[in-house]
Amino acid sequence: MSRVCDLTGKKAMVGNNVSHSNVKTKRKFYPNLKLQKFYIPEEDRWITLKVSTSAIKTINKVGISEAINRFVKKGFL
Repeated sequence: MSRVCDLTGKKAMVGNNVSHSNVKTKRKFYPNLKLQKFYIPEEDRWITLKVSTSAIKTINKVGISEAINRFVKKGFL
């Protein structure tokens, strides 16, 4: 199961852990993803998406249909 947002395409970033002695070791910054069910009234069905919390906020603000249209228009989907 990949850690990629279905709508925005957010995925893990690479960075460093920096100790008190300034020793750097590689680490990953994972996106805040949730498995969420959404109801699409136009199609009269439920879909399950793995989305980031920022995408959930956008969906709550504009609705699932409009959010999907925006992400398709921007090229994320």
